[in-house]
Amino acid sequence: MVYQSDITSVVNIRMSTPAFSKLSKLLETRGGLRNSKHMLVDEQVAMFLHTLSHSEKNIIIVNRFQRSGETISRYFKLVLDAVCRLHKEFYKTPVQVLDNETDERALDGTYIKVRVPTCDHKPYRTRKGEISTDVLRVCTRDLMFSYVFAGWVGSTTDNRVLREAISRPNGLKITHGSYYLCDAGYTNGDGFQTL
Repeated sequence: MVYQSDITSVVNIRMSTPAFSKLSKLLETRGGLRNSKHMLVDEQVAMFLHTLSHSEKNIIIVNRFQRSGETISRYFKLVLDAVCRLHKEFYKTPVQVLDNETDERALDGTYIKVRVPTCDHKPYRTRKGEISTDVLRVCTRDLMFSYVFAGWVGSTTDNRVLREAISRPNGLKITHGSYYLCDAGYTNGDGFQTL
């Protein structure tokens, strides 16, 4: 699943083989994840990543890894605990955008697939038919996130999310004289330049 090739690894766990090895080692040496009598750290991390990468149910992972549902759940929790222990290494602290900031920033929305009850599908359905939530992201020229606004149902337009982000007291700030680069889902205006 992982070590056959980088292509196989990316397809199965959305991560290259070297990145997977580095993550597994980090979770073992600093996150407290350990080999057990029946399963190595690599397999624990691969199951965890495969589950997240494909939004798989436990029964699918049971068949894929030939382990019991209880075993899958137990090791998923162990890897998740190790990831949570290392949260400061995985997540960057947001950098405040100063009022006199002149650096250009890029702004875009993305859809993240979610599972909601069938009766709630309609507002979460995107124009492409997927059930998702919409997240607005802003990053600097060096690809560091400086603002994230999450939680919108997938049917919400990018412009609607942006208007809400700007209107909030602690929301997205537009510095006079600078601008955000945006895709065609947004409109040109003060502080926003579409590509």
